[in-house]
Amino acid sequence: MTLTVGVEEEFLLVDPASGRPVRAAAPVLRRAGPPAAGNLHVELMDTQVEAATGVCADLTELGGQLLAARRQLDAAARAEGLLLLATGTPVLDGAPPGLAEGERFAEIGRRYAGIVEDYQVSGCHVHVGVPDRETAVAVMNHLRPWLPTLLALAGNSVFWAGRDTGYASWRMVCQSRFPGSGLPPSFGSAQQYDAEVARLVDCGALVDHTQSFWLLRPSPRFPTLEFRVADAVPTAAEALAQAALSRALVHTGLSEVERGRPEPVVREQVGAAAVWSAARYGLSGPAVHPVHEKRLPATELLAELLDWVRPALVAAGDLALVTRLLARVLAEGTGAQRQRAAAAHGAGAVVALLAAELTRA
Repeated sequence: MTLTVGVEEEFLLVDPASGRPVRAAAPVLRRAGPPAAGNLHVELMDTQVEAATGVCADLTELGGQLLAARRQLDAAARAEGLLLLATGTPVLDGAPPGLAEGERFAEIGRRYAGIVEDYQVSGCHVHVGVPDRETAVAVMNHLRPWLPTLLALAGNSVFWAGRDTGYASWRMVCQSRFPGSGLPPSFGSAQQYDAEVARLVDCGALVDHTQSFWLLRPSPRFPTLEFRVADAVPTAAEALAQAALSRALVHTGLSEVERGRPEPVVREQVGAAAVWSAARYGLSGPAVHPVHEKRLPATELLAELLDWVRPALVAAGDLALVTRLLARVLAEGTGAQRQRAAAAHGAGAVVALLAAELTRA
């Protein structure tokens, strides 16, 4: 069984001279025009744009769409005198951003007030096709332990207002300020999931039923499981790695459900500790095993994840590609590690690095 997959990537627009965010989403999107596949969108802030691929069954096709959309937006940004960066948070701050146009964005601004006043965080979201919502929820319960490891691999938001935060993913810290963020709870059914979302809407914590802040959820718009874990990553290859691992996780989760295997138990506070540790250290430090409830090197958890999904990767013909993509990240460092290395030469060097890596094959 081949599962379909698609990716949504969020990007930041910056001034090439100062490296600071610029409120120019609308003119950049107008200049870019429609893509050959997928869609280009506004994001929450007018300093950001988003590219969504089409629905793909083949990773080579997906990788081509990721790179094509990045090149199209990059060309449009440069034509407007700007740079497009794939980073979870801005390297430097600038003039206060504004919310993109639209009543829903306005309601988000009213509801969450100061949390979103400068919420210029960018993510890489992966959608994997599932048969139905009931299956989506059952599979989600099996995948909860692996979400921190996906985050550690994709940490790419070291800086906030020009300072090194000490975190691999400061974006995740920013996101944790919203109600109901982090690992999703375990749900007994799709009906139970929907009831919990409705309860949070009734409590005023969510704007509507399409909104939630969990790192994995059944998509409210598509027949998919939506991974909302990863920072925006520097290269299309790293986005493709997230997509490949996410699809393999869903495939493996489906097998677990079909065999009637019990879901792993992840206690709420241990799960929160695992997410925090992944945000803090990325792949360069300790991780928390959400099930075994112990610390271990993050790279060991990554190897355990790869072992768990290996049969799915072999079945899809993706093992060689994923092995190559992960070897590249381990050799060159994650986005967070590369940003930090570039910062030894100043903030401008970080911006230059991100601009150069955006359309790197």
